[in-house]
Amino acid sequence: MPNQTEPLDSVFHALADPTRRAVLQQLSRGPASVSELAKPFEMALPSFLQHLRVLEDSGLVRSEKTGRVRTCEMEPKPLTAAEKWIGEQRALWEGRLDRLENYLTELQAKGKDDGDGS
Repeated sequence: MPNQTEPLDSVFHALADPTRRAVLQQLSRGPASVSELAKPFEMALPSFLQHLRVLEDSGLVRSEKTGRVRTCEMEPKPLTAAEKWIGEQRALWEGRLDRLENYLTELQAKGKDDGDGS
């Protein structure tokens, strides 16, 4: 099981940082050069490149160098795996909460029944 969770772990790690989420937001509009992606951020280029490395290592971004320009593009497939996991967790917890609600409703009804018979 650990090998199956590693890609998901790296996706959530990549998404945990606001700079990386902002980069993904930019890339959702289409491919962009590293310099275009780095422009809105007030950080040194080496620091920004570390963020890109995390995104690439997670599979969320791929890049290609043509001449002197490195262009990045978003890869949405890893997001699908994260979305699936979140959906499974949501379904699990909604089921648990529904069962709790039913149990509490039964307890409440039972308490009213016991109270009426005095």
